[in-house]
Amino acid sequence: MILAGDIGGTNTRLALFEKNKMLVEEKFSSQKYKSLEEIIQEFLRKQNKKISKAGFGVAGPVQNGRCQTTNLPWLVDAVHLSRMLQIPRVDLLNDLEAKAYGLRMLKKEERFLLHPGNLDQKGNQALIAAGTGLGEAGLYWDGTQHHPFPCEGGHTDFAPRNALEIELFIYLQKQFGHVSYERVVSGPGLHLLYRFFIETGKEKESLLVREEMKQKDPPLVVSEWGKLDKDPACVLALDLFLSLYGAESGNLALKLLSLGGFYIGGGIAPHLIEKMKKGSFLPSFMNKGRFKSLLETIPIWIILNDDASLLGVAYFVGQI
Repeated sequence: MILAGDIGGTNTRLALFEKNKMLVEEKFSSQKYKSLEEIIQEFLRKQNKKISKAGFGVAGPVQNGRCQTTNLPWLVDAVHLSRMLQIPRVDLLNDLEAKAYGLRMLKKEERFLLHPGNLDQKGNQALIAAGTGLGEAGLYWDGTQHHPFPCEGGHTDFAPRNALEIELFIYLQKQFGHVSYERVVSGPGLHLLYRFFIETGKEKESLLVREEMKQKDPPLVVSEWGKLDKDPACVLALDLFLSLYGAESGNLALKLLSLGGFYIGGGIAPHLIEKMKKGSFLPSFMNKGRFKSLLETIPIWIILNDDASLLGVAYFVGQI
């Protein structure tokens, strides 16, 4: 029996697998718990199953079997977890590395082809996922198969491309000092873009939007109202968000030369497919000067299965 986990800044998902089949899954609000161990103990008390192997995809850099999570005050330690679970080893992967392994287990209907490019060309692949944070990973092509590897590219410097984005950069720099792509391409980043348009006087804040934000997660409100063209500030914020998402995706595709395909994961993209098809995402992805024609050949998929990271962890652990 394999225990697999997907550890994010907002949610932690745990599942039990047997012979690559998911038997049970449960989602927990990460912020309500002091540690991963607390969540695991609560989950296993309900299941009463004997665990033989375990692995976790964690949102943050994994070094020597340990990870200080980026958007949670948790230290996740593989040795400590193996002792708690009373098994020989526990595997820790970066969450995007886990999602990259999960690509092997996706069904055809669990990914949406956003841009066909050249579906016959081979090469490296790349993966990006905006959610609570911004995760990135690569898949090296050895001529026969792809080998996932993690990175922390979401924390690289945000590069403004025009006068509006320079103003945005200055606005954010005053608040945070260092401005990364995660500051603008993430759930919290979408809300920051909305606040930028309001606080700089480019748009007025709707009282209806403000009241709904008291009841719901603010990024979700911006996304919903922007997607339906219900509020000018939300529309501007969402359009800029997708443009920046596309720009950083194109950056990643160039850095990894992902001719074999580009994948978009995370909880945001599946809800914005129509906007991504018709809006600023694809032009920003392609708009790389002399390399525009190369980027146009790269197929782009949106991952529709929210359990891709869990599937990837189970796959990785099951091969060992």
